[in-house]
Amino acid sequence: METVVFATSELVRETTDERAEAMDDSMRARAIWERVRRRLRAELGEDVFSSWFKSIEIDQADGSAIRLSVPTRFLKSWIENHYKDKIIGRWSEEAEKPVEIELTVRSASVRQVARPKTAEEPRQAASAPVGRPAAPPMATTGHEALGGSPLDPRLTFDSFVQGRSNTLARAAAMQVAQSRVTDPVLFNPLYIHAGVGLGKTHLLQAIAGAAQSAGRRVLYLTAEKFTFGFVAALKNQTAIAFKEALRSIDLLVIDDLQFLQGKQTQAEFCHTLNALIDAGRQVVVAGDRPPSDLENLDERVRSRLAGGLTVEIGALDENLRFDILKQKLAQAQVQHPGFDVPAAVMTYVARNVTQNGRDLDGAFNRLIATNRLTNQAVTVEMAERSIRDLVRVAEPRRVKIEDIQKIVAQHYNVSRSDILSSRRTATVVRPRQIAMYLAKTMTLRSLPEIGRRFGGRDHTTVLHAVRKIEGLVGQDQALNEEVEMLRRRLND
Repeated sequence: METVVFATSELVRETTDERAEAMDDSMRARAIWERVRRRLRAELGEDVFSSWFKSIEIDQADGSAIRLSVPTRFLKSWIENHYKDKIIGRWSEEAEKPVEIELTVRSASVRQVARPKTAEEPRQAASAPVGRPAAPPMATTGHEALGGSPLDPRLTFDSFVQGRSNTLARAAAMQVAQSRVTDPVLFNPLYIHAGVGLGKTHLLQAIAGAAQSAGRRVLYLTAEKFTFGFVAALKNQTAIAFKEALRSIDLLVIDDLQFLQGKQTQAEFCHTLNALIDAGRQVVVAGDRPPSDLENLDERVRSRLAGGLTVEIGALDENLRFDILKQKLAQAQVQHPGFDVPAAVMTYVARNVTQNGRDLDGAFNRLIATNRLTNQAVTVEMAERSIRDLVRVAEPRRVKIEDIQKIVAQHYNVSRSDILSSRRTATVVRPRQIAMYLAKTMTLRSLPEIGRRFGGRDHTTVLHAVRKIEGLVGQDQALNEEVEMLRRRLND
């Protein structure tokens, strides 16, 4: 019994000594950390220190192994990439020995506090449930650390179907994606605009994915995500960190710019745009309208965007819609061997589902579902029943002649009064004729009424203009696309 008591006393004494030693390590670590903080504040300045180091806490100190924690993965990633070596260097100098420092992210619900390790901890770890290993640390990529939006691996240049309406946009996008960091920037910013479901997001994700695979530092964000990130940075008092992070990348890709809200957020986006472009970094932006039509956007942002290359993705013509359906069929046959769609059905769908690519997706998915779930053969009759609500009869929408004059004048950079005037210069005559042609084809007004609305002209002048543009759009593809774009703007 005496031997047992003696052994127990020795164990208690050893445990007490270990606790005291651990407490000494913790106190020494706190003292060293205070000295390191003072040095970092002096070297980096109050603003940088407050943004990056103010929220760092000591979680554990065990001799030369130090564990620090921060509240967010964003801070962890940035400090590891930019300041960890500096922290290790200053700590080693203060401790007069080399140290290892690990950065972790604190739990939002359970806050870890610095405490010495006790002799009981190994036994507690050993008693953890079998078959439930500790979760590995979550890998933080550049996108995640900066709050970037995820990329869809299916949206690549190879899966983007090229047609007459998107050739220029795809070529510009590929040039940006394939450029190296050391290459001069040709199109900056590159602004791509298109209606819903015409492929602008596909191109943006293809750019981001290709550039990231080539080793460039890429950030892909929706305008909503940018707004959320900036507001969160203001709330967490990390706005400087947010700005530094944005300005450190090689390629910034922003989608759905029309949803960028808030005066302060737009001002920050403008500053970011200017900083990246002035530093020779590439910026790619997409919206549903040209920069000049984004009336809710700050004038400085619109001006900066207009200074780069602005490219429109036009409506999908029938040939392009057919090619998209062929690609979808090839993809479907990988998952559903034996599934086929006759050429006549493909032609019917391509001819009648005309709005956008998403409607094509929906139509094709209905063909698959009807065939797989009901065993019906894919025929034109089956397609007619399955997609009847997607087939929209094209009817000329009633628009005002004044709206036509305004939109046409804006597009060709002339005034409405020029169109109504008697001027005969080429820069005015062509827009006037196009406006008359649109007035005849998009309204129910008679030729004499249209002539009166265009400065009191005779109906024969209107008829000449209509016939002139009808002939030109059949010969000049560029003019045809311009007229179709004006139709879409008037119908929106």
